[in-house]
Amino acid sequence: MAATSYIIRNPLLLRPVVVVLPPPHKNNMDVIIGGNRLLPMPMICRCTVKSSSVAGGDVFSVTSSSKYDVDYLGESTKGDLNLKFGIDDGQETLVEGPIEEVARMEAEEAEDLLKHLGIPGPFSSRHSPRGIFCSRTLNLRSISAIGYDMDYTLMHYNVMAWEGRAYDYCMDNLRNIGFPVDGLAFDPDLVIRGLVIDKEKGNLVKADRFGYVKRAMHGTKMLSTRAVSEIYGRELVDLRKESRWEFLNTLFSVSEAVAYMQMVDRLDEGAIEADLGPLDYKGLYKAVGKALFRAHVEGQLKSEIMSKPELFVEPDPELPLALLDQKEAGKKLLLITNSDYLYTDKMMRHSFNRFLPNDMGWRDLFDMVIVSARKPEFFQMSHPMYEVVTGEGLMRPCFKACPGGLYSGGSAQMVENSLNVHGDEILYVGDHIYTDVSQSKVHLRWRTALICRELEEEYSALIHSRGHRATLIDLINQKEVVGDHFNQLRLALQRRTKGRPAQTLAATNMDDQELTESIQKLLIVMQRLDQKIAPMLEADGEHFNRRWGFLSRAGLWDKSHLMRQIEKYADIYTSRVSNFLHYTPFMYFRSQEQTLAHDSYLYYHSQLCESADDNHGGFSE
Repeated sequence: MAATSYIIRNPLLLRPVVVVLPPPHKNNMDVIIGGNRLLPMPMICRCTVKSSSVAGGDVFSVTSSSKYDVDYLGESTKGDLNLKFGIDDGQETLVEGPIEEVARMEAEEAEDLLKHLGIPGPFSSRHSPRGIFCSRTLNLRSISAIGYDMDYTLMHYNVMAWEGRAYDYCMDNLRNIGFPVDGLAFDPDLVIRGLVIDKEKGNLVKADRFGYVKRAMHGTKMLSTRAVSEIYGRELVDLRKESRWEFLNTLFSVSEAVAYMQMVDRLDEGAIEADLGPLDYKGLYKAVGKALFRAHVEGQLKSEIMSKPELFVEPDPELPLALLDQKEAGKKLLLITNSDYLYTDKMMRHSFNRFLPNDMGWRDLFDMVIVSARKPEFFQMSHPMYEVVTGEGLMRPCFKACPGGLYSGGSAQMVENSLNVHGDEILYVGDHIYTDVSQSKVHLRWRTALICRELEEEYSALIHSRGHRATLIDLINQKEVVGDHFNQLRLALQRRTKGRPAQTLAATNMDDQELTESIQKLLIVMQRLDQKIAPMLEADGEHFNRRWGFLSRAGLWDKSHLMRQIEKYADIYTSRVSNFLHYTPFMYFRSQEQTLAHDSYLYYHSQLCESADDNHGGFSE
């Protein structure tokens, strides 16, 4: 009987070790050596690794920041793992053959090892609501430092609880100065992230990637498609005009937007007393904003949250472990938050400490903590910096930051200088598309990641809507085909009516009644298709939000203005920080192919070529 190869499933090894043993017992029982089960497998020439590989230090090296190169996608190779010895030194050999086949075989072998170890493969995470999605290629190995925002990033608040209480305090402040707020209640489904407030007209709008308004609401009432066209048909949403447009960048915007739209109704009803001053929609927005600002500044809201954090924060046990993996991989971790020290310490203790091993505290994770950072100015200019020196938050002036320190204020440039990392060596992770993501990229060229918790619900809603959207697309395609035929016959009729020949001799000589009847039937078909398409198109996205549809889409095919902002400023985006746990700190995120308008014609041409090949027995001329 021939000898059999066995593979040792040893979690200490970076790859399985293949050994060759004498022929097994006729009963073909598994062989146990040193506590490792040896699984029989077919005889094949495999890679071999010497026993010295177990430690790894004699075999591998890591590309340093002083010796890195760039790969064929233009990404830095810093942090990549390399072999110290090449094939010629006898440290490792691969089976001979085309590298594509070797790669497939080695990938299958590694997948089997992961399954044996109970470690989920990378594809299970990528194709799920908790995937990390890539807009611009990012080699995580080349990142030296990762900075994190806190609110709605390192901790996720229950929106109904947190924003509901913010709304309550805002309404109390409005009531105290005479605004009619009785009978109003917080309705988080009234708005979604990524909408834009039109402060001149008292409207809330959803725009596509170009700035064209697709849906709109005045007060709390949705406007018809015709009304939207009449109001916004000749103008675009331009976020640079801050006096008019206010973009809802984050979930913190929900309470303000709900309060404002409800107060627009009260203003339209004439319920706001004249002694509050002559208010227009823009003035009303300022009044609501001031009331909400007072709720945050006066401290009542945060004091309530600090006293009972379990009512407002949704725990995520995986999140601290994801950061621990990054720290142990050599990343310098930073916490940069606009919240003050006492609030930050209380909330981080609650959210992190109970999930960390070996009596670690949240401060042990971070190489530097900056509170009261005053973002976005933190990324744009320098502010005075103070060192927090006591647990009660007492501070003293400081002119130079040191690793491991806890500071208030300062600037991003100070962070770069103190840690000796700059620009694209830093990844910053936050939930605010402007304050966190846009400004860190525009001013410092930091790499960026956006946290958008709603992605999980959106992903599930898109899957739930696949049947509806497929039917809708089929109807629209039918309408397009019928419409193309209708247009050609209409042109033929037009030319004949003007005394000119139609497109062909047959069309020129066609009976008038027959041509008219054909056009009439096609017109009726298109009208009936429209009657079916219109309500289905209106309902598209209702599984996510019945008023506004999907977060990332505006219309059936186009991207929303929010999605355009994400693609422009966020290199990667995901629903929560703990999703990094499933990707490892060594992940190479590669952006996907972007489809263009003419790609469909290339696909159509390839289908024609395949059809022609089939007709010629698989051979093209």
